[in-house]
Amino acid sequence: MGAQLRVYKQKISSAQTTKKITKAMELIAASRIQKAMARVRASSPFARAVTQAVSAVATYSNVDHPLTREPETIRRSAVVIFSSDRGLAGAFNSQILREAMELGELIRSQGSEPVYYLVGRKAVGYFQFRGIAAAAEWTGDTDTPHFKTAEEISATLLEAFNRGGADGGVDELHLVYNRFVSMMTQSPETVRLLPLEIVESEASPEPSGAVYPLYEFEPDAETVLDAILPVYIQSRVFNALLQSSAAKQAATQKAMKSASDNADKLITDYTRLRNNARQAEITQQIAEIVGGADALSSSK
Repeated sequence: MGAQLRVYKQKISSAQTTKKITKAMELIAASRIQKAMARVRASSPFARAVTQAVSAVATYSNVDHPLTREPETIRRSAVVIFSSDRGLAGAFNSQILREAMELGELIRSQGSEPVYYLVGRKAVGYFQFRGIAAAAEWTGDTDTPHFKTAEEISATLLEAFNRGGADGGVDELHLVYNRFVSMMTQSPETVRLLPLEIVESEASPEPSGAVYPLYEFEPDAETVLDAILPVYIQSRVFNALLQSSAAKQAATQKAMKSASDNADKLITDYTRLRNNARQAEITQQIAEIVGGADALSSSK
């Protein structure tokens, strides 16, 4: 019986230690998420402005630009997966990897070959474990992304897109990342960036009967597209990095809170079991004492 009490005591101590760790990680994630959300909010005006500018050039000009032209045959499709460098974030990485692999299957079913570009150690480890080749990898900059990383990713993607699928590049480009919706919700998002596909979900609807402006592009629309589209790609990639970072911190906080609550439940359950075992031990000791006293009285 004493051995059982020691086992319960050890389990209670282990659960209390786990709770201290998960509670600390929850508080760290809570402090980091505010900074991550602030960075997302700060980048939104520029991203919207660039998106509107690219939309204006693509909509109000007749230029036939490689970045806006739909290819006749899509041979290879780039899939950029934004994961995290660390775990302990619940389903954050698993849901984005599942979304990316489903997109890859859809691309194959359409007769194209998916080409994977990986951001974050979790995605790299997932692909290495399954023996799936990746075209490029970026790690170590997912918690607090820097714009330099977005520039490197964008340059690699644009170079592959400009080469085209026939020459070992890609014919279209998809981003797969977790979008920060709220502290409790992180939604997997798939966006096709190239050929150009403007998706302005945050833009306010135009009033009915609105008069649209006339645009003149100097020196010409093609030159404007050449200059602004790389900036557009960089802004969208950087925004995906920031969204993924904020979503990861929120997922970590939620997962660590759940782990702390589970540790509390374990402590309560093991404490009750320890008390029951202790009561049973006391009852047995009393029974042995009474039994010994009765045996002594009978012998007299």
